[in-house]
Amino acid sequence: MRKPPAEIVASTLAVTTLFIPHHLPPWAIFIGWAGTFAAGGPKPEVLRRIWPTMALGSCVACMIVLGFQFAALHLTGAALVVAQCAILFCLNGSMMALGRFEPLSFIPGMFFGFASYFATYFGGFGPVPKDPFVALASVLAMNALGPVYAWLTAKLGAHHHHPVVEEAPAARPGPLTS
Repeated sequence: MRKPPAEIVASTLAVTTLFIPHHLPPWAIFIGWAGTFAAGGPKPEVLRRIWPTMALGSCVACMIVLGFQFAALHLTGAALVVAQCAILFCLNGSMMALGRFEPLSFIPGMFFGFASYFATYFGGFGPVPKDPFVALASVLAMNALGPVYAWLTAKLGAHHHHPVVEEAPAARPGPLTS
């Protein structure tokens, strides 16, 4: 049996996100899907790298939100801004430093999760809008589906690869050519 084009499979999967309940963030699926293909496709080694790093990024983003909320309870004005800068700098830097360990070395995956969390939380998505923990659970679930959707796209769709033909640069007239 001939597979449908990957574009048809991917678009059909995209349509399924219209039926995701509880105001969950469908774009987090797309971020995970695209990130999986950007990292090399839905192969076991890519999946082992993207799932934990997206989850780490989302968890760190949640910690930043919680840190900002805590600081806002105790500080105002310039002191609050300085505290927020310190919170963001320390947590973001710590997250990226974890990329030195092989299981967490796919740093772009961290930022796929990081961005997905902030979009979910600040966008008011999830069953309980603006709840940091509900936003975290929501984005973890949706980001986790992205690589599954990528795998389904690759498994069920026919890919049409066009070979890249590199042409040698044209010789320019110069002192050695005429």
